[in-house]
Amino acid sequence: MNTTLRLTYSVLALLSLALYGCHSEPSMQKYFVAHQQKPGFSVFDIPSSVINTEKAQLTAEQKRVLGTFKKLNVLFYKADPKNPKVMDDEQQQVRQILKDTLQYQPLIKFGSGKEGGSISFVGTEDHVDELILFGSKKAGGLAVIRVLGDNMNPADAMTLLSVLQNSEVNLQQLEPLKDILKP
Repeated sequence: MNTTLRLTYSVLALLSLALYGCHSEPSMQKYFVAHQQKPGFSVFDIPSSVINTEKAQLTAEQKRVLGTFKKLNVLFYKADPKNPKVMDDEQQQVRQILKDTLQYQPLIKFGSGKEGGSISFVGTEDHVDELILFGSKKAGGLAVIRVLGDNMNPADAMTLLSVLQNSEVNLQQLEPLKDILKP
């Protein structure tokens, strides 16, 4: 009987771990996947290969930052003036996901109320794996950009922007965006 009791506890422990491991917390990645086919939404990836830095004179720091960058995941929602409740609901969903301070660390917030945005990150201050830029404007819509990389730090976001400004973007790789950005 003692063996049966141990076996029962072992099975219950394994089952508990399996169920806990399958616990489905909302995340930005899940939000992107759930919205990629929804009307009004555009979701796409921009790989690091789009950035052509061959002609740019990069500093050692800019080269280091560029080496940590993998890709951008971009989500846009164009607000429908006939259905403002959708915009309000989507803003609330994104804000709720970003409130998970165990996963997303707030870096900065700007604007107020239903217009504005934030920058958050996943990881530690020294080893950021993901930066999340969120912005919304009631009349325009909302955008969420996930900057994915390895061992970035929050200051790397500004350095990455300077690299993007000084590089040539391979527009041919961005050709599929043309249809998305049409009014």
